[in-house]
Amino acid sequence: MIDNICDCDVIHQDVVDYVSERMPQNDEFYALANLYKMFADSTRIKILWALSCKDMCVCDLAALLGMTKSAISHQLKSLRLSNLVRPDRQGKIVFYSLADDHVKEIFIKGFEHTHHQ
Repeated sequence: MIDNICDCDVIHQDVVDYVSERMPQNDEFYALANLYKMFADSTRIKILWALSCKDMCVCDLAALLGMTKSAISHQLKSLRLSNLVRPDRQGKIVFYSLADDHVKEIFIKGFEHTHHQ
């Protein structure tokens, strides 16, 4: 069996320099980690999947997922603050949609990855 631990003390400075020059700032890593946190909850994933099919209001999402409107609203608030969904008021009804095509792409790629395993 191959041991996966490097057993040397050699620093490949050219590699370290190459990666270091391209490494984003810490705040960008924090923002990305926070984005992925939104995908770490199965309810939020179900909401995103539903919205990838059709714009929906809180009542529709609650009926679809068998949850209270309050619980759905709480999740939508988190998704909205993370710029993953956006509201669109039409009279008394607020419909939610995915914020942009990037959100759908992230979502689709995630499913592709889980089906690939």
